[in-house]
Order: sequence, then structure tokens, then C-alpha cells
Amino acid sequence: MNFPVYIAKRYIFAKKSRNAINIISGISVGGVAIGTMALVIVLSVFNGFDDLIRKLFNTFDPDLKVTIVEGKHFTLNPSVLKNLGKIKGVEAFSKVLEDNALLKYGEKQFPATFKGVDEYYLDVNGLDSMIVDGTFKLSDKHGQYAVVGQGIAYNLQIGLKFINPIIVYVPPKGASMAMTPNQKFIFPSGIFAVEQEHDVKYMIVPIKFAYELLEDSTILSAIEIKMAKNANQKLVQKEVQKLFGNQFIVKNHYQQNELFYRIMKYEKWTIFMILSFILMVASFNIIGSLSMLIIEKKKDISTFQSLGADRTLISRIFLFEGMMISFFGALLGLILGLTICWLQVKYGFVKLQGSGSFIIDAYPVSIRMPDIILGFLTVLVIGYLAAWYPVRFIIKKYLPENQFTFY
Repeated sequence: MNFPVYIAKRYIFAKKSRNAINIISGISVGGVAIGTMALVIVLSVFNGFDDLIRKLFNTFDPDLKVTIVEGKHFTLNPSVLKNLGKIKGVEAFSKVLEDNALLKYGEKQFPATFKGVDEYYLDVNGLDSMIVDGTFKLSDKHGQYAVVGQGIAYNLQIGLKFINPIIVYVPPKGASMAMTPNQKFIFPSGIFAVEQEHDVKYMIVPIKFAYELLEDSTILSAIEIKMAKNANQKLVQKEVQKLFGNQFIVKNHYQQNELFYRIMKYEKWTIFMILSFILMVASFNIIGSLSMLIIEKKKDISTFQSLGADRTLISRIFLFEGMMISFFGALLGLILGLTICWLQVKYGFVKLQGSGSFIIDAYPVSIRMPDIILGFLTVLVIGYLAAWYPVRFIIKKYLPENQFTFY
């Protein structure tokens, strides 16, 4: 065994002549352990929310979405859609027509966006799995129906057990503000809940209803595409972009919500930096522990010198001592953090406040090994830096030499 490591291990486990050193060493290990545990738990919970929100977005947003670069609506040659279905990796696609409208239900009014979809819409996404009341039904032999977001339902006080229709108002095609708006009514069949931004904005209707409301059956606002399970996303996206040309833009999941995902990423690393700073503060105990240990072991240091140990070797002993404190603290913190995360995943004992209004009732947790490894290495680096200064300073003070090489 390496001599500095062997001596450092003996020092860390041996009883000291001054009980305060044992206490400070224990506090040092405990502080690093608590900081590491907090790092693991907070990042895992953050990852849990990130996975949950991505999953919710994926139920509403398609794998690929084709829109016009300039303008709101466009027309397509039927041959383009025919060729789209021939692209390898495209499993299904749906035509979409959406626009802004004023909704009226009873005496309540609310601005929203109606999204007209065709019969293949549910082949592209899983919005039917996010229904919280009623059913996902857009048409039957009795007529046409709408599925509204939970935020719209709340603002209009929509009740599915009532027979009141939703009246939809839009300006006439090419009309001035002074003209009477087009209006059609439709009955609600279900209420979905994805996330607040979508829930307060969208009402899903049959595309035929949207055509009639806008007085144009040739326009579209988007083509939503579902890719095959094992398809190469970049390759399929490139082929779709090539088919539609430069007048259109094809976006994947990330690009459809790019700002949101960037904010989530920045928030995660900001949290990581804050927790790392807390770990640095906790590691200050290592400085005190090593300082007192070096002072106590002055006789041992003299003995090592008599046996031929130079300052570099002696410095390494106490440097390894500090790193061991960080290592054992980090290891203990990882075990505690991962255990708590596992218990939360299995039993969900930490509940969300007001969970009745959420899709989940407990804090979500997602353990990602790259984050765990990065956190562990961060603790070790902080521990090294916390040990390096006191060892260098105090050894230099008590072992004056003309030549000194420190590692």
C-alpha cells in the first residue's frame, strides 16, 4: 500500500488525543455527506419534473411539426402529402388548421385558439390519455364535438353534464372589424390537462368545423408527424424538410419548445452551482480538522523526518487525509441520497401540496447516473481544494525548508 495513503487511513480512524479533533472530523464528514445527499436529491427531483414535463409536452406536440416560414396558413399540393407517407420512418401524419377565436359559454367569454384536426390526429399524439373529464370525441352520427383545455373549461365554467354549446366567433374572411363575425356552435365532449400554457389556450375541434368557420377548405396551418419507433430522427427530419422545401420549417420536439427546454437546462445548472457552493462552505470544516491534526501530529512529523521523509511525502499524508474525509462524506451522502430517492420513487412519501389539482400526487424523481458521477467528482475536487490550502500553509510553517515541492 502507498505509504502516505496508509498513514492517512490510520490517522482518520485512529483516536486522537484531543476529542475536539474527532468531533470536528466527524462534523466534516457529516457536512460533506449532507451536502452530497442534498445534491443527489435535488437534482433527481429536478430531473423528475423535467421528465414529467417532457412527457406531458410529448402527448400534445408531435415528433415533427411542419409549418410555413412566413404567414399563418398555407395550401399544399396533394402529391406532397402522398410523398410524405412514403418517407421511411414516417409512421403517421395529421393535417391541422388552427386560428384564434372568441369563445362564449353561457354568459362567460374567453379568447382561445381552436385547433382543427383530422381523423388521424390520435395516431400522431396521445392527447386522449390526458383527458380528465368526459371523453376524447370529435364527431359521431349526432354531430361534431370539441375537447377543451382545463384552463378554458375553468374560465368558461364548462360543465359536460349541461347541454349548453360553446359559441365560437371569428372575423369573416377578408373582412374589416366593423363586419359581423362568423360564428358556429359546438358541444364539448371532454376536458384535457397537459400543462397550463396549453390548457388555457387550445380547444380541439374537427378540421371540417375549422374549415367551415374560416370559410376555406384548402388551407392548413401545420402538418404533424409521428415517426416510427426506431426511426433516425435527424434523417427523417432532413428528408421531410427536403420534401417541403425552404418555404417551410420542420421542427422536432426540442425545437417546438426550445425556449422552455433552455430555461430548464439553465435552471438545472444554476441549482448545481448553488449546491456546489454550499458544499464548499461545508468543506471549510476540513480546513479546521486538518489544521488541528497537523498541529497534534508534530511529533509524528519529526519522526517521519528522522526516517528520511521529505516535506512532499509528509504533505501527501495530510492531503490524502483531507481527501479521505471528502471521499467518505461523499460516499455516505450518495448512499443516503440514492436511498431517499428510491423510497420516494417506490412509496411517494413526500406529497405535493394541493396535489388534487396535479397529474401526480408526489414529487417525481429520476436518477441519472451522469449527474450522480458529476456530483461525486465535484465533491472530491472541492475536498481536494479544501485540503490543499491548510496542508500547504501549516506544513510550510512547521517544517521550514529551502526547497519545497507541493503536489
